[in-house]
Amino acid sequence: MAPMTTDYLKKILTARVYDVAVESPLELAPTLSKRYGNQIYFKREDIQSVFSFKLRGAYNKMAQLPADKLKRGVICASAGNHAQGVALSAAKLGCRAVIVMPTTTPSVKVEAVKARGGEVVLFGDSYSDAYQHALALEKKLKLTFVHPFDDPDVIAGQGTIAMEILRQHAGPIHAIFVPIGGGGLIAGIAAYVKAVRPEIKVIGVQTTDSDAMARSLKSNRRVTMPDVGLFADGTAVKLVGEETFRLAKLHVDDVIVVDTDDVCTAIKDVFQDTRSILEPSGALAVAGAKAYIERSQSTKKPVKNETLITVASGANMNFDRLRFVAEMADVGTAREGVFAVTIPEERGSFKRFCKLVGPRNVTEFNYRISDAKKAHVFVGIQIPDRDEAVRITKNFDKHGFRTLDLTHDELAKAHIRHLVGGKSELAHDELLYRFEFPERPGALMRFLDSLAPNWNISLFHYRNQGGDVGRILVGLQVPKKEMKDFRAFLAGLGYRHWDETDNPAYKLFL
Repeated sequence: MAPMTTDYLKKILTARVYDVAVESPLELAPTLSKRYGNQIYFKREDIQSVFSFKLRGAYNKMAQLPADKLKRGVICASAGNHAQGVALSAAKLGCRAVIVMPTTTPSVKVEAVKARGGEVVLFGDSYSDAYQHALALEKKLKLTFVHPFDDPDVIAGQGTIAMEILRQHAGPIHAIFVPIGGGGLIAGIAAYVKAVRPEIKVIGVQTTDSDAMARSLKSNRRVTMPDVGLFADGTAVKLVGEETFRLAKLHVDDVIVVDTDDVCTAIKDVFQDTRSILEPSGALAVAGAKAYIERSQSTKKPVKNETLITVASGANMNFDRLRFVAEMADVGTAREGVFAVTIPEERGSFKRFCKLVGPRNVTEFNYRISDAKKAHVFVGIQIPDRDEAVRITKNFDKHGFRTLDLTHDELAKAHIRHLVGGKSELAHDELLYRFEFPERPGALMRFLDSLAPNWNISLFHYRNQGGDVGRILVGLQVPKKEMKDFRAFLAGLGYRHWDETDNPAYKLFL
C-alpha cells in the first residue's frame, strides 16, 4: 500500500540525504523580481555536487537497502541527472552501479556518470526506452533497480527540498514552481507542503512536447505520449509514475506548459541574476513562474507583490546548446523582430530602407539578388517589446516596402534565415568581399553609409554573434573599368577586408 501524506511527512523528515547533499540556498532574483513586480526566488539545486537535485532521492533509496542487495549492486535508467546521483551514491556506499541512458543524452552527462564510476549502457531514444532495457538487465544481472521517480524513498528524498524552502522562508509564499518529468520532485515537494503549509500553491511546469503529467491530470488517468521532445532532456518522460501521478492528483494545484523559446529566455533570466547557466529542464520552473504572472494580468486578480519560489533543478548543460539558447532567448523575450522586406531593385532603395531602420540595432541581414525588379531582404532587429515589431512592419509598409513579420514563424527562425541566397544569373561583374568592423550599436548602419552608391549590392550577409567585431559578406557589382576607383574605395574605408571572389565555396553555392 502506498504511503499516505502523513507517512510521507515522516519519510521526508527522516530521509537520509545530507551524507551527499547540501542544503541549497534560496536566493532572491533581484532583476527578475523587479521586472515582474513580485519577489521571485531560486532554490539553487543546480549547485549540488552533481549539479542537480537528483542525488537526494537516489541516495535516500540506496542508503536504506538491505546489506545483501547493496552488495550485489544497483541499476537505473536515466537521461543523466538521476544517473549521476546513483553513481555518486554508489561510490559513497561502495557498491556497483549500472546506468542505462538514452543515446540522446548530452555527452556532458554521460562523461560525468563515467567519471563517478558508473557503468554506462546507452540504449534507445528516450528515458522510456532506457527504462525497459534496464528492467531486462535488472533480472539478468540480479541487481536492485533504483527508480528515478516512482518510488516512495526517492520521492521522500526529493521532498527534503520543500522542507528546506519552508525553513528558509518563514513568511507568506504564494506558490512554488516545480519542473515535472516523471513527477518524483513535485510529488515529494507537494506532499510536504500540503501537510505543513496547505495554503501554498504547488504548480508544476512542463514543455509543450513533454507534458505527460499535464495530459494525465486532465484525463484523470496516466497518458502515454508516443514521442517526447528532447531539448529539455531531463524531463523527457513518456509516462509519469503511478505513485507520482497519485500524489499529483491529491496535492498539485496546476501544471503550466511552456515552449522552447520560454525555456531559453528563462535560462538567460537566471544567468542575468546569478551568472549561472541552467540546463533547459533546470530553468522550467522559472519559465513557468513568468508565464503564471503574465497570464494573471488579464484576470481580475493579477499576481503582484507575491513571493514565488522556483526550483532551479539542474545545470548539466551541454556547451554546444548555448548558441541555440542565446539565439532563441532573444526571440522568446520578443527582443528580436524578424522580417521579410520587399524593396525595389534599384539604386538607392537599399539605403532608403536602412534609414528607416534608423538607430535600432540590426541583429541579422540577409540578401541575395534574385529578381530584376524586386529585392527580398531578411532582417533581424533588436526590439524593446512585442508591440515594436508591429510598429516596424507598419512603418516599412507605409514607405512602400512590403513587409512580412516573421517574429513568431518557426520555419523562418529555424531554417529560412540560414538559407537566404543561392546562385543568381543577375549577379554579373560581382566581387565578393568579407569585412570586419568594430561591433557596437549603429556600426552596421555606419558601414552601409560608407559604401559608395555607384556599385549595386548583389549579396549581403550579416549576423550579430555577440563578439567584439562584426563580420559582413558583401557582393558588389563593379564594372571592370571602375576597378581602380573600387581599390581606392577599399583603401580609404578603414575596415579589414578580404577578397573572396575566387573562393571555391562561393563558386559552388553563390
